[in-house]
Amino acid sequence: MKRGSVTVADGVRKDEEFSGTKPVEERHRIDELRLEGWMRDNVEGYEGPLVVLQFKGGQSNPTYRLDTPKRSYVMRRKPFGKLLPSAHAVDREYRVIAALGKQGFPVAHAYALCQDDGVIGSAFYIMSMEDGRVFWDPTLPSQDNDARRKIFTSKIETLAKLHMYDPVAIGLGDFGKPGNYFARQIDRWTKQYRASETQHIPEFEKVAEWLPKTVPEQARVSIVHGDYRLDNMIFHATEPRVQAVLDWELSTLGDPMADFTYLLMQWIMPGLEGADLKALNIPSVDEAAQIYCNVTKMTVPDLNWYFAYNLFRLAGITQGIAGRVRDGTAANAKALESAKRTVPLSKASWEYAQKAGAV
Repeated sequence: MKRGSVTVADGVRKDEEFSGTKPVEERHRIDELRLEGWMRDNVEGYEGPLVVLQFKGGQSNPTYRLDTPKRSYVMRRKPFGKLLPSAHAVDREYRVIAALGKQGFPVAHAYALCQDDGVIGSAFYIMSMEDGRVFWDPTLPSQDNDARRKIFTSKIETLAKLHMYDPVAIGLGDFGKPGNYFARQIDRWTKQYRASETQHIPEFEKVAEWLPKTVPEQARVSIVHGDYRLDNMIFHATEPRVQAVLDWELSTLGDPMADFTYLLMQWIMPGLEGADLKALNIPSVDEAAQIYCNVTKMTVPDLNWYFAYNLFRLAGITQGIAGRVRDGTAANAKALESAKRTVPLSKASWEYAQKAGAV
C-alpha cells in the first residue's frame, strides 16, 4: 500500500520515497490502548493484539498501518491542532469509500468512522489494507505488452464506471454542489494564483480571461475523484485490473469531464509524452478517450478546451507553491522545482486555448 502526498507538478514520482512504513513519529503518537478498545467495539471481526506503524510520505493526513495477527488495516486521521473547517475531511473520504464499496466499485473496505476526538485526539477512520501493485512509471517497464494494454484499459474503464453512478441513488446526492463545476474551479484557481502571484505571466492572464467566457455546458453530474491517475490506485497482485482506487481527499460532485480529461493529461505530460506508445502497446490519447466513451456512451469531445483548463489549474497549483517559497513556508528542492513550472504550464495552457479557438 503506498501513501504519498500529491505533487502534481511533474507528473512522475519515484516509488522509494513514498512506500513502506516506519515507527510512529513522536508528534503523531496516539493512545494505542484506547484505539484498540475502540476497534474491538466498532470494527467487525477485529482480533488483537495491535501493532501501530506509520506510512512514509503522506504529508497532508498522517496515515497509519495497523497490524494484527489475522489482517492489517489502514487508519487515516485528521492532523492534531486547529484546521480550516474544510481541511482534511476524513469523514468525507470515509463516506465516499463506504458508498462506492456497497456498489461493488474497487475501493478499500470501509470498516468504521470515529468522530469522537476523545479516542485518539482527532477524527479518524479505519479501512482495509489492500495488498497489490502500485505502478509509478506510466510506461510500465516491468510489464509485457499484453499486460500494459490491459492495465490501461482497466484504469480507464474503472473511471468510466465511477462516473456512471447516479450520486443520489447511492446516497451521495449532497456530497457537493452539482452545477457550474468548471466555472467554480476556474474561479478557485484564479484566486489561489492571485493570492500567490510573484510575477506577471501574459499567457496566464489571457487564459484566465478566456476560460470563464467559454465554459462548455455541463451535461452530467457525477462523483469526481479529483486526482485520478495511475499511482493513486492499487492493481491486483497478479491480474491486470484495478483492485482499489485510493486518495479520495479531493472527491466531490461535479462534471465528470474534469476527471476524464485530467486522466488524459498524462499523454501530454512527462511520463508518456514522447514515449513510443505503439511499441509499448499503450493506447494513444484518442484510443484512451474512446475506451472511456464506449463505457459512458458519449461521443469524444474536443479536448483542447479541457487541456487548456487542466494546465491552467496546474499553473494555479504550482503558483501556490511558488507563493509558499516566497513566504518562506516551503523551501525544499521539490517546491523550488514546482515553482519553476508555472510559466511553461501557462504557455502550454494558452497554446491549447488557441487550438480551442482563443485569439
